[in-house]
Amino acid sequence: MRQFYLLFFLVPIMIFGQDFPAVDFVSGDVSITPDTIEKSIKGSVSYAFEMSANTDSIFLDAIDMGFQKVALNGKEVPYSNNGKQIAFQAPKNMGEHLLTLWFTSKPKQTVYFFGWDDQINGNEQIWTQGQGKYTSHWLPSFDDMSEKIEFDFQIMAPKEYDAIANGELLEVVDKDSLNAWRFNMEKPMSSYLAAFAIGDFDKKTLKSASGVPIELYYEPKDSLKVEPTFRYMKEIFDFLEEEIEVPYPWQNYKQVPAQDFLYAGMENTTLTIFSNTYVIDSMAFIDKNYVNVNAHELAHQWFGNLVTEKSGEHHWLHEGFATYYAYLTEKELFGDDHYYWRLYDTAKTLNILSENGDGEALTNPNANSLTFYEKGAWALVMLREIAGEEAFKKGIRNYLEKFAFKNVTIADFLSEVESASGKDLTGFRKEWLEGEEFPWESTKAYLVRHANSIKEYFELKKADGATIKKMDWYSGTTSAALKRQLILTYGLKTPVKGLESILQKEKDLKTRQAVAQVIESVPQELKEVFASLLEDESYVTQELALFKLWTSFPSERENFLSQTNNVMGLPNKNIRLLWLTLALVTPEIHPEKKKGYYEELNGYTAPNHHFEVRQLAFEYLNHINALNNEALANLVEAADHHVWQFKKFSRNLLRELMTDELFEKRLNTVYETLTKENKKILDKLNNK
Repeated sequence: MRQFYLLFFLVPIMIFGQDFPAVDFVSGDVSITPDTIEKSIKGSVSYAFEMSANTDSIFLDAIDMGFQKVALNGKEVPYSNNGKQIAFQAPKNMGEHLLTLWFTSKPKQTVYFFGWDDQINGNEQIWTQGQGKYTSHWLPSFDDMSEKIEFDFQIMAPKEYDAIANGELLEVVDKDSLNAWRFNMEKPMSSYLAAFAIGDFDKKTLKSASGVPIELYYEPKDSLKVEPTFRYMKEIFDFLEEEIEVPYPWQNYKQVPAQDFLYAGMENTTLTIFSNTYVIDSMAFIDKNYVNVNAHELAHQWFGNLVTEKSGEHHWLHEGFATYYAYLTEKELFGDDHYYWRLYDTAKTLNILSENGDGEALTNPNANSLTFYEKGAWALVMLREIAGEEAFKKGIRNYLEKFAFKNVTIADFLSEVESASGKDLTGFRKEWLEGEEFPWESTKAYLVRHANSIKEYFELKKADGATIKKMDWYSGTTSAALKRQLILTYGLKTPVKGLESILQKEKDLKTRQAVAQVIESVPQELKEVFASLLEDESYVTQELALFKLWTSFPSERENFLSQTNNVMGLPNKNIRLLWLTLALVTPEIHPEKKKGYYEELNGYTAPNHHFEVRQLAFEYLNHINALNNEALANLVEAADHHVWQFKKFSRNLLRELMTDELFEKRLNTVYETLTKENKKILDKLNNK
């Protein structure tokens, strides 16, 4: 009865919202125990808050939670819980108060349990992803980003696993069958940045030039991948501190790779959780490295975590800034040419969208990621040009220092840059922030002014066909980035002898890869030199070369496959999955091993594999009509995956298969083996 006693007091506040200026939540002491069988959370949180004015009620966001007890200043109080918020009558006295809530939750999102249901030891993980308004699915907290709290955490975890959370680890205490990991934060943050991860991890510890501890976590099986995965970590950290000119604002910095993470990475305060598809060996570094994502998430520790947007129309202040500083970091590490061609590629994409009528304003809270990230980065490139480098950096510094641990608007930022530069930025705001059209001509002019290789490229595009065939465009430049771009642009117009010369002489792996990309069918006279691409230290190049050689020279397929046998490739197993597919459809390749190849390829659709591996396996199996019943069951399970892109792919493939009468019969057979939940998924897709 208790939770309904004050309902008549609480209805107005649940409808109209809490008077936050009257109530300031200052700190939160959180203790949670995940249940790996029920996939639930049991915990408590004590919030210290200050009352500065009278208000009727106080509420917290809490999605589908159960509460065992709520206490105010040590005394149990009645409350109302509508499944979205919990509310209680505000105290009459002004000043400091303590609110404690004991709760249970079974999050449908935000907390993800991986590996606890399979028979594989050591792959178990729990991790959170709370960006947006999702922390309230596992912790009674505040969806409003303006409520900033200094959180401390106690994470209860089985003794064979490590726990990582925001802040500094104070101690690990033995508590019966569990360990209690206690973490302390010194500064406040928005609730969406609260996070934890649990799993079997080792770590490597570094220190920045300024003395900040940096902890790099990895699974024990990936010990040989630590260096290429976290390559340049210290350089990235030191560069950003120097470039931003404001010291890193937190106690330490940690990075943890997660299985089936929803995005590339997430910048939780002091704790970036990132996709383990970036855990790579040295050979994969050229094709898929963590450098840009690493720098992007670290930049968020200032832009998003230290200063936080007030609302969605100011989201540029998060993503545009993190993207821009990640590009600056790459410029520092890989040079000017890399930086300007990276900007050229994004400008070209944004211009195409704009010309198709899909341009968006940066002030649009519903803009897509490309707008916030890439157009947002370009806006800062141009703002730095307009304001001048010194004034731009001063404006950034003043902005971060003035609004530290506060919430901001675009106007707050522009005011600081205007003050530092003495320039009116009204025109900049209208063109870059409020305008939907991408300013292609001004970006192109900027690139031509700053990058000679891009200037050369635009000049060559005006050349006639005879000039292109002479290959002067390739031999006349030392820019590897320009060479790659020219091959991608003119490769099909280039004589075979010209491409042969490039492959014979070129050492740059990405330039050689460009040749592999543009050639659709390998001519006989190019076969020998093209086959040398199978030995390049690039998994993407090897994949391209294998497929195109296999397609172009049927009589030599066995030879090409033997050269790449047992090569796994990138974390998505790109080469192995291609190899298995080609081996299955090549009659002369090990007929006695075909059954094993078939089972291995189907096996990669299982839930214990990363969703990128599973999706590629599904694609290949569907293409060669080789999905077995186990893979079909895995496809139904994937149709409810937490990563929406993979879920969408799986549902679309199932719908496609249902149009085939043979597959429909097989799905009916598989139906009886499915779990109750998976049967519901298939029924829904089948409109039952």
